[in-house]
Amino acid sequence: MLKDSTRQILDTLFARYPLSCCEREVLGAFTLLHGCFTSGGKLLVCGNGGSAADSEHIVGELMKGFLLPRALTAAQSRRFEEALGSESAYLVGHLQQGLPAISLVSQSGLVTAYGNDVAPDMAFAQQVFSYARPGDLLLGITTSGASVNVLHALRTAKAVGIPSILLMGGRNRQNAALADVAVCVDESETFKVQELHLPIYHALCAAAEEELFGDS
Repeated sequence: MLKDSTRQILDTLFARYPLSCCEREVLGAFTLLHGCFTSGGKLLVCGNGGSAADSEHIVGELMKGFLLPRALTAAQSRRFEEALGSESAYLVGHLQQGLPAISLVSQSGLVTAYGNDVAPDMAFAQQVFSYARPGDLLLGITTSGASVNVLHALRTAKAVGIPSILLMGGRNRQNAALADVAVCVDESETFKVQELHLPIYHALCAAAEEELFGDS
């Protein structure tokens, strides 16, 4: 059962934005995200253009404090103190608990090498194949619902046995079947799809943070 404060984050999302068409799917995406982090897994994120920027944005919200400070636990602090003594104080005071996430768009050397040497539409899939471990989760973002490199990443996730979320718009909904959960916002113009994607992933990041690091 979710904390009341976590549920409030998600309820606020649906109250503020026209997302009744995909409320069930957003909640399903949160279930997968929460399950990934509680099992010790990591999130892999990919997209193109504005969705590549969204991928970076999501990782930034997860890997450090978003709405909460996420101070180290007493046990974590002790490990630093035992290993480093007085030198630990600055590190303990400036480290935060992260939710492990990797943006597959960040590896410019790998992405360009794979595109040049093998296949441009397979760079995300190659990273999913190489990074994925049990407990991990893939989030693919495509406003058109038809970005071939994102779809290949989803297919690879299925083959290697990790679940996936697809964040998309109203077009090419037949591709929703490639993901375990597909969140399809009810817009088709790219910028309008992106305007709804942002509050969705902000809410997912905030809800995961609240559930894992918020007050009981």
